[in-house]
Amino acid sequence: MGMPKHAQFLARTVMVQDKNLEKASRLLNSILGKEGIFDQYRYTRYFEKPTQTRRRVNYERCRAIYSEDMNRKIKFILRTNRVEPFPGTA
Repeated sequence: MGMPKHAQFLARTVMVQDKNLEKASRLLNSILGKEGIFDQYRYTRYFEKPTQTRRRVNYERCRAIYSEDMNRKIKFILRTNRVEPFPGTA
């Protein structure tokens, strides 16, 4: 069947089950991707000009702000105990 979800990995150590290296490598790649290790490697592999760095950082900040705002709006719309927004129209 498989390991419990919490025992699949500890920190960045991945448990290999039944000599299934492909599954373990996919799990490790997903962990490293979520933690941003690949992004850090990509940025430090080559020299990045200061203007490119500023543009990238500003873009990441704007994207984070936008995502946070959209998640807040979606959460607000999807709440179940809200008052009818337009009374008398339903």
